[in-house]
Amino acid sequence: MAGNRIIAAARAAGRAALDEAAGKQLLAQYGVSVPRSQIAAGPDDAARAFAALTSPVAVKIMSPDLLHKSDAGGVAIGLQSADAVRDAIDAMLAANAARKIDGFLVEEMAPAGREVVIGGVHAPQFGPMIMVGLGGVFVELLGDVAFRLCPIDEADAWAMLRELRGAPLLSGARGGQPVSQDAIVDALLRIGGAGGLLLDLAGDVAELDINPVIVSPGGAVAVDARVILRAQSPTDAGPAPAPVDFEPLFAPRAVAVVGASADRVTPGNTFIARLRETGYSGAIYPIHPKAARIEGLIAYTSLGDTPLPIDYAYIAVAAARVPAILRAARGRLRFAQVISAGFGEVAAGIDLQRDLVVAARDGGCRVIGPNCLGLYSPRGRVTFAKGASMKEGRVGVMSQSGGLGTDIVRRGQLRGVRFHSLVTLGNSADIGPNDLLGHYLGDPGCDVIGMYLEDVKDGGRFARILRAAKARKPVVILKGGRTGAGQAAAASHTGSLAGDDRVWVALEKQSGCVLVDTLDDFIDALLAFQMLKLKPASPVRRVVLFGNGGGTSVLATDYFAKMGLNIEPLGADALAALEALGLPPGTSIVNPIDTPAGTLQTQNGRIAEKILDAIYAAGDVDAVVMHLNLAAFAGRGDVDPLDNLIQAALRVQSRYPGQAHFLLVLRSDGGEEIDAAKRAYRARALDAGIPVYDELSSAARVLAALGRMGAFRRDG
Repeated sequence: MAGNRIIAAARAAGRAALDEAAGKQLLAQYGVSVPRSQIAAGPDDAARAFAALTSPVAVKIMSPDLLHKSDAGGVAIGLQSADAVRDAIDAMLAANAARKIDGFLVEEMAPAGREVVIGGVHAPQFGPMIMVGLGGVFVELLGDVAFRLCPIDEADAWAMLRELRGAPLLSGARGGQPVSQDAIVDALLRIGGAGGLLLDLAGDVAELDINPVIVSPGGAVAVDARVILRAQSPTDAGPAPAPVDFEPLFAPRAVAVVGASADRVTPGNTFIARLRETGYSGAIYPIHPKAARIEGLIAYTSLGDTPLPIDYAYIAVAAARVPAILRAARGRLRFAQVISAGFGEVAAGIDLQRDLVVAARDGGCRVIGPNCLGLYSPRGRVTFAKGASMKEGRVGVMSQSGGLGTDIVRRGQLRGVRFHSLVTLGNSADIGPNDLLGHYLGDPGCDVIGMYLEDVKDGGRFARILRAAKARKPVVILKGGRTGAGQAAAASHTGSLAGDDRVWVALEKQSGCVLVDTLDDFIDALLAFQMLKLKPASPVRRVVLFGNGGGTSVLATDYFAKMGLNIEPLGADALAALEALGLPPGTSIVNPIDTPAGTLQTQNGRIAEKILDAIYAAGDVDAVVMHLNLAAFAGRGDVDPLDNLIQAALRVQSRYPGQAHFLLVLRSDGGEEIDAAKRAYRARALDAGIPVYDELSSAARVLAALGRMGAFRRDG
């Protein structure tokens, strides 16, 4: 390929970057428009070059010591004569006498237009990303750019342009001349699309900056190009590994425990106790080199000596002992979850971790971990977390943190999440996020996928799996380490802007996954997707707030708007129906609908039911959020007002099935009595199929996530 020859020549010359002329030659080979140009050795040669071009021209110094030519007086533009070209080069030579100069690029000026920057960067783990933004001050000071993972398609390219805050300038805002956005899209596809420059040369290009691209009504011309080469081409990742059959893991018939003791309590002994607490009915085999019985169970000397083959082994012994234990399995073990630490998470254990994976292959098993806590599978009645519910659900979770995995299980079940399984992955030396993601996407028993991630070793494959799934199942990602400083030594605008967070934001936009920032948001989103059905035909936008809120409703209206949700006045029909109810003073019926607690209790919740009925009958809302300040209901008689309100909501939903999402927000003052009542009401609502949240802001975030995913499915 010609592009590879250009790069090979630069490498042979010992260059870490292409000079501008070579960079533009590379762009031209991929169909990107560049100015006509000539390379000149000095002033007289440049004058001859000027005669072969159409003025005005630009002159640029070519030096391996200069990446930012303008800062060194190495650029002159708008030159109309050969003498002006000579003078410009004389000035450049004087200003850069100490630098190695390879020559001068003399090129025709592009037609006047709007400056745009197009860039690319090789993101660690994920591979090529493409960027577009408005050039000049907009990229240097404002960072008004959009990123996507490669390859992009035409829809991605247009979405990137719409994402820019300065996008109206391209359409001629404030009396400006509209420019050809089609030309920008074409350039983006030639650089970042399938078969584009960034993918073809992924092993060679570290950073690409085309700044500016001058876009006029007639097209787009790249007038500067900076190509930074990768120090070393990556090795071929090879074919995707075969899918893993996780069924024996999630419903193991035989479990082995390595690390239990006959005379003291170890994590292995605790795990056996957990199996008994959950009612696990399969075989349990303690593995011990000497003990005859452990916890009343017959012990065996190795994983290869048990009566039945082992589906799942829980291994908690010194790290150095683990490889030999796995080799002794002799093909009679399916999955080994290595709890032990001291492997790749510390420098001294890197080689041991490699040996662990080799030993697992020798022994015929797959490894989960090491350096993790265990498995939670209600269907298999296996858990590492004490007190975990054995109610089977349809939410599958993976976590690269064991401690956070425990929090997800415990806090999730209190909030109403019902788990298919949760796997702690630790170092992911063998089985990693890609394996479990592929399984959960294909498992008919799993409807919602949650992921806490710190390190995705093959980010390119991870992105391909997510993008190919097209959000057919909701995927919620809590990513640790999204706010790193990025590439501190980046040599281009693109590289300096392409921090780790940009990769994940781009992945969210291209795959329809949902990124969250906190553990609470993670659990809230899992609950929403578990209990509410996506509506691609009408993604969530219009929301009604109804409750005893007052100022809370005013604040919530602002927050919902920030989340892209509309709290708009109700239509004429709904308002007429509400006015006909003759609600007492202190009631606001516009939206938000604020009703005193006493009114909500009237007629055992029938007034609330009539209000909800009027909202649903209008048929022009996507979601209703009922929010209740529980303290306002305390001490108001023997009637259970909250249960009446829940039942009223259920009756209305039954009359308008599938019309609008219904969420309940139960707000507490933190008092012990109110909190106890809140737990009870939460349980009742969850059992009735109503998701419950603690604050209106939480409801806003999950509704916004539902809306984004619904829109992605509709448009994808």
